[in-house]
Formats: sequence, C-alpha cells, structure tokens
Amino acid sequence: MIIDSLDIDAATFRSGTGWDIKPEGACKGEVCVPLGGGSSAGFDLTTTAERLGMAVVSDTDAGVHAVGPESFGGNALVTAVAPDVTLRDLDGNDVRLSDLHGRKVVLAAWSPY
Repeated sequence: MIIDSLDIDAATFRSGTGWDIKPEGACKGEVCVPLGGGSSAGFDLTTTAERLGMAVVSDTDAGVHAVGPESFGGNALVTAVAPDVTLRDLDGNDVRLSDLHGRKVVLAAWSPY
C-alpha cells in the first residue's frame, strides 16, 4: 500500500491491506492478531504494522510511504512454495522450475496485450 501520510485511519488501512481493526485486534478472514493497548487510543499505523510484521518504508523526499504485506515469520510472501511450471529457455529446451531448486531464480513475464 502506497500512502502520502502515516496518519491514516483504520478504514484506509483496511482498504489497502485487507486487515480489519476490531476490538479483538487486526483481523483478516479467520485470523485475528491482538494489537494490545486497547482501542480507545485510536488507530496507529506504525504500531499496527509492527505487530503484523509489515515493513513501513518512507521516502521523505518524494513524500510517500510504502506499507508492505504481513510477514509473521519474517518472510514477505504468504507462502514460499511456487508451482512446478515448465517453461522453454532461449534455446527451446524445456526447463522445470523444480530443476532449479535451491538456486535463486528470476522469472520475467511479458505479454503483448
């Protein structure tokens, strides 16, 4: 989520991240994470993002802030499991993603539409 101020309300946070702020904490689907401190203090983006493991990165020169996805285990992805797809390399040979297990892989996709 890209925002121009860290002073946002719970509705804006919900719209950008899918996390609903409730008395029991931040909830998404059946998962609720206690936020602590009570709801009477109002919504605080920095505290909430920290509790959910979301990175908050600010570019003060541009006047924008980015709030990353939740990462309870320290990983930004919800899952690190990719499907085993087969693609053709530049020489026309089939390469399965699982053949590259344990190596860093960059997938570049392009479409004419």
